[in-house]
Amino acid sequence: MSEASIERLKSKTTLKEILAVATEFERTARDFYADLAPKVRKNMRYLVQELAEEEQRHYDLFTQMAERDDLEQQLQAEVERPVNDHKFSDCIHLPDLGEQPDDQAVLQYALRREHAAMEQYHSLAQSTAPGPIHDLFLYLANEETKHKNELEKVYYETVHSGGV
Repeated sequence: MSEASIERLKSKTTLKEILAVATEFERTARDFYADLAPKVRKNMRYLVQELAEEEQRHYDLFTQMAERDDLEQQLQAEVERPVNDHKFSDCIHLPDLGEQPDDQAVLQYALRREHAAMEQYHSLAQSTAPGPIHDLFLYLANEETKHKNELEKVYYETVHSGGV
């Protein structure tokens, strides 16, 4: 097999594999934010708790999608692995922000995560055929974009108000 053929195979994956990685991405984020909530300052706690709840909703959506019998054939379909897949996968590995994380570090991490998810879900929406999975990726791409925009506002207010 030629090197070009091997590279082409590496660039392919199934939607089922993508859903498994995305489910793990959302699970680790949920757990990270839930564990982080009692450690952050009071003024950040609401945001971290909201992030944990959002990640739980995304986790539930992926879990429900993976369990649908009517999608089994679509889940076996091969798609191009998104170019930014490594950034998305890297976010599964969580940073240690310590016992008293500062607001800026929390926000920077959350922004990186939301940005990686936004890019990943947008790429996946573009590479999947119309249907429930495509709609899910498009919905999540839009959700992550909203989250990122909201976090950018909080980050700006926090950093530029001397809150860090």
